[in-house]
Amino acid sequence: MEDFDEFNCIGVSDDYSISMNTVLKEKPDLVFINIDTAIDNAFQFVSESNLYSYEESVFVAISAFKEKAYDTIKLGFHDFLLCPLPDLEIRKTILNFQKKKRVKKKTAICLKYYKDYRYLNTDEILFLKADNNSTEFHMSDGTIINAFKTLKTYINILPKEFSRIHKSYIVNMNYVSRIHFGKSTCSISKNNQSIPFTKNYKDIMNNMNDSLAKFTHPSSLN
Repeated sequence: MEDFDEFNCIGVSDDYSISMNTVLKEKPDLVFINIDTAIDNAFQFVSESNLYSYEESVFVAISAFKEKAYDTIKLGFHDFLLCPLPDLEIRKTILNFQKKKRVKKKTAICLKYYKDYRYLNTDEILFLKADNNSTEFHMSDGTIINAFKTLKTYINILPKEFSRIHKSYIVNMNYVSRIHFGKSTCSISKNNQSIPFTKNYKDIMNNMNDSLAKFTHPSSLN
């Protein structure tokens, strides 16, 4: 999990009550649970946590017995990992989770720096700009917020309206007011800033242009 900077470990426990309290209080996105030994009646634990939480966590079952895979599928587990745990299978589970999770609308992103946690409303983010190994978040109110991770980290956790269009830029499509394919630039409506895109991302810009066109009335210039 150290390869995935967007995840933080919020707790490890084999006690039913402590684990349940952590899940209901912290509302983790992803929970790994050893259904063999970690908690008595692991399946009841998952059902109970979903019963009391509006924001259901995604559970990944870990077991030494492949015969238990069917039960985990019936109970809606995201995945089943068979012990011993190969690095490749864990990586595929995480990437699959990220792919599905990103489709859902996120309203906030957490920027963590040591013990400092800052939450940004994704609807207020105009674009992100790389600055060496850190990232600038340009907000709709004109502020610029620095975060100490790379663009690659954030593109994996931002909602689908965010697209990387350049090695140094990620833009929020909802704020793109103009795309100039001749100059390979796009304009941001709130601050009228011109942002470049490269030919490597031209397909993304074409898709963005098609998506934006769906919400406009057809017109022509004489």
